[in-house]
Amino acid sequence: MQGRPIKVLLVEDNAAHAKLVMRSFREHAVANEIVHVDNGESALEYMFQIGQYQNVETLPDLVLLDLRLPKYDGLHVLSEIKKNPSTANIPVVVLTTSDAEADVNQAYGHHVNSYLVKPIDFIEFSKMLSDLGFYWLVWNEPPKRR
Repeated sequence: MQGRPIKVLLVEDNAAHAKLVMRSFREHAVANEIVHVDNGESALEYMFQIGQYQNVETLPDLVLLDLRLPKYDGLHVLSEIKKNPSTANIPVVVLTTSDAEADVNQAYGHHVNSYLVKPIDFIEFSKMLSDLGFYWLVWNEPPKRR
């Protein structure tokens, strides 16, 4: 670790996938805090410190975002995060079951930092999460926040 607190926002409506992500990150000690929300509306409220999240003091260092979400879909959430100067530099990784070319192209059109398709195999998924966490939260050097 880089000696600084690491916060991840996990936007995932599948409870089993969310538990796997949180467990993998904790087991590999790549994040100090993982905040989980299960819909797009809550994700935007968290990122922009609205409603129940108005007292959030620090934004996440990484957003893991599913595409198929209730209330607002992942592409809408991604677009809102990337067009706002206060959140645009926060890395957003789409973590989804969709390998549809249209989804991939739309996500990159909205400036996603990475697009990962969830493997079906549990061990592969766990390895992917470990590598993902280390890359974005340990090895990667992010830009300074505005």
